[in-house]
Amino acid sequence: MQDRAWSKTLGLALGALAAMGLAACSDNAADAPAVPAESAASADGGGDLPEIPVMGPERRIIAFGDSLFAGYRLAEEEGYPERLEAALRAGGINARVVDAGVSGDTSAAGRQRLAFTLDAQDVKPDLFILELGGNDLLRGLSPAETRANFEAMLDDLKRREIPVLLMGMRAPANYGGEFQAQFDALYGDLARDYDVALIPFWLEDIYRDPSLFQSDRIHPTAEGIEKLVASTLDEVKNALPEDEG
Repeated sequence: MQDRAWSKTLGLALGALAAMGLAACSDNAADAPAVPAESAASADGGGDLPEIPVMGPERRIIAFGDSLFAGYRLAEEEGYPERLEAALRAGGINARVVDAGVSGDTSAAGRQRLAFTLDAQDVKPDLFILELGGNDLLRGLSPAETRANFEAMLDDLKRREIPVLLMGMRAPANYGGEFQAQFDALYGDLARDYDVALIPFWLEDIYRDPSLFQSDRIHPTAEGIEKLVASTLDEVKNALPEDEG
């Protein structure tokens, strides 16, 4: 069921971004690394989370998405992948989260760079977090096109036997009932068809609070990112395969 507050917030943002030529999602795309090879967090990227000993072998996680993962207009250490790594390590998990977010990416762009990103990793990831679809909405791409791109990515990840956590989005009501129904069903259908973990709407815990978003009403503030990490941490932990070491 669609919340009217989300429809209003995203609807206003869509109009603003369209007027600016989608600048809010793409003006730093050229600066975002498509194939990061290092950990998302720097040595002091843990911020105010305590340094505690971690246990077990390294758990490699790829956070693959758009500007919501790339940390649009945030300090490097304030992005979702960086804060997720810090939270996992604070809980004793020897996590290494690779920030593979690229601002402006649609599902089609993600599909194009997926194999290159995976092939560039020195070890097989323990988990692949797939977060795309917001820019498909902003650009008015059809849900059928978005679905086809996700299916291609999930086919590749399945072939490589890489576990996936899918981060779902919602369409605003002003796109029309048919479009909204098709888009909103997409993530659940894919999660069922490919037997992958799903967070149905990963912005659920922050989207009602405008203070947790930047002025464009699309991208979270640093505080918003912290709340997203807190609200999704258990799902990430549950999606990680059990340590066999």
